[in-house]
Amino acid sequence: MDLSEYAESLRRELTAITRFAGEDVARAAEMLSESLESSVRLALLDVLSAAADEITASLDGATIEVRLSGSQPEFVVSSTHAPDDAAQEGPDGGDGGGTARITLRLSEGLKARVESAALNSGVSVNAWLAHAVIRALDGQQGRGPKPRLGVGKRYTGFARS
Repeated sequence: MDLSEYAESLRRELTAITRFAGEDVARAAEMLSESLESSVRLALLDVLSAAADEITASLDGATIEVRLSGSQPEFVVSSTHAPDDAAQEGPDGGDGGGTARITLRLSEGLKARVESAALNSGVSVNAWLAHAVIRALDGQQGRGPKPRLGVGKRYTGFARS
């Protein structure tokens, strides 16, 4: 979404209002409108974010976010429901009895890789992560934690070199 046309519209309105004023007032309005462009863009982003929050509150199963792509905002619609049953499974592969929310912090590079993998798989990032967790846990079945050496415990035997 290009915000330039909206900022320009506001600039034209301000110029039109001062059309019947003197030369000094018109020049001051022009200078003011030029210096306000970044503030206008921020205000428009706030409005878009508030609108996305209101729409999200009235939707069931979807969220709408406003993200900046360069200097331009874009709307991102995400489903809060998993697209299939795999995201609802518990670690043992059975029904988890609902969903729980966790916060996962990733580096920007890893996040971009996850988003790309999810896009290539045709699923949401949430569903892709849920599948990855299930695959990782299923791959570890039958394996307990590795034994650690504690105080007073040692391995005995011999080694060949």
